[in-house]
Amino acid sequence: MSTALMTDHYELTMLRAALRSGAAHRRVVFEVFTRALPPGRRFGVFAGTGRLLAALADFRFGPDEIGALLAAGTVDDATAAWLADYRFRGEISAFAEGEPFFAGAPVLVVEGTFAESVLLETLVLSILNHDSAIAAAAARMVAAAGERPCIEMGTRRTHEAAAIAAARAAYLAGFTASSNLAAARAYAVPSVGTSAHAFTLVHPSEADAFAAQVAALGADTTLLVDTYDVTAGIAAAVAAAGPQLGAIRIDSGDLGALALAGRAQLDALGATDTRIIATGDLDEHAVARLAGAPVDGYGIGTSLVTGSGAPTAGFVYKLVAVDGEPVAKRSVGKGTRGGRKRVLRRHDPAGRAVADVVLPAGVPGDPHPARVEGGASRDRELLVRVMTGGELADEGLIGPAGTRRAREHHALALATLGPAARDVRFGQPCLPVVHAARP
Repeated sequence: MSTALMTDHYELTMLRAALRSGAAHRRVVFEVFTRALPPGRRFGVFAGTGRLLAALADFRFGPDEIGALLAAGTVDDATAAWLADYRFRGEISAFAEGEPFFAGAPVLVVEGTFAESVLLETLVLSILNHDSAIAAAAARMVAAAGERPCIEMGTRRTHEAAAIAAARAAYLAGFTASSNLAAARAYAVPSVGTSAHAFTLVHPSEADAFAAQVAALGADTTLLVDTYDVTAGIAAAVAAAGPQLGAIRIDSGDLGALALAGRAQLDALGATDTRIIATGDLDEHAVARLAGAPVDGYGIGTSLVTGSGAPTAGFVYKLVAVDGEPVAKRSVGKGTRGGRKRVLRRHDPAGRAVADVVLPAGVPGDPHPARVEGGASRDRELLVRVMTGGELADEGLIGPAGTRRAREHHALALATLGPAARDVRFGQPCLPVVHAARP
């Protein structure tokens, strides 16, 4: 299916006018960045590159798309003829997917003609803003959970297509599994699930429901024990599965108190290895409050798929160079920095990140690079070429392989930020962004 119409009307009207003026063929650079992190957040998580690069392969204007645009009067014949041959043939550089990011530093750069590049604005922003918002929320929840696993359970709380993207973004940011089968198929995200309250209610009794589930799924299943009364539910669960019961799930009430009482009851019944899974409108703050409770894992839905109060990363797509010359907006409160840029992450001798340095792209290196003993640089280039001449630099950036790579990179990159990054309380960004002056 073509992704070409997943865009805003004004992309096509700008194209139409630029083809007439001649500006369509000028060489340009667009940068994607955010002006500010959500209030109180210590870092963002760059996510969505794999989905974006896959979507670009289908960004084509076929007869159906062009016919619809002509019928609506959105484009004229000359623009339609240009679109019929369209595919992006430029270059894209980006942060590695899963990379922590900070305000003011470009995370993705698009280079090409104005015509081919301006058409990508909406597709780029819609994917990156959504996926990065979910990944950032997921990273905070994983940090609050510590060593306890988090499961994504938000499919029923968002748009059906967004649910798949959210499951992928959560997984790359450290969630262990998802309830979403489409994400499992498309991106090899592990899928899990057992039963809802409806399964208990459809049986004559809770004991009958548990017996049926254990017979079908084995004693290692997870039994939902709060349909009626948690204490009675735990007793029925152990009676059905025995001490080998895999886990119980508590979805309502005072989760901390219920987990504490449930742990004591399970132990008294001999189910000492049975885990307790907490679900029910959790966010990172609720998870943090449960740190002292005997909870073994969390299922998180609504707060995750809505970005836990920050449903967008706030990315913008701004023109910064035309034919090699810097250009910039001077709008009050929305000014930009002209010229293509590099971004270096600087580390101390122990390997901990201390700053992101933004440099004009023409500068061969940081005028004051951080060095280790022997002279090697401790600076890491963050913007890496992912598409050249419209072709992927590496097929491993998309699909299951790209998702797995992003998950691994996120874990490694986050570890360099230090313990302050994992504090989910209201705070300041954990790294400064330093802009070097243009020569």
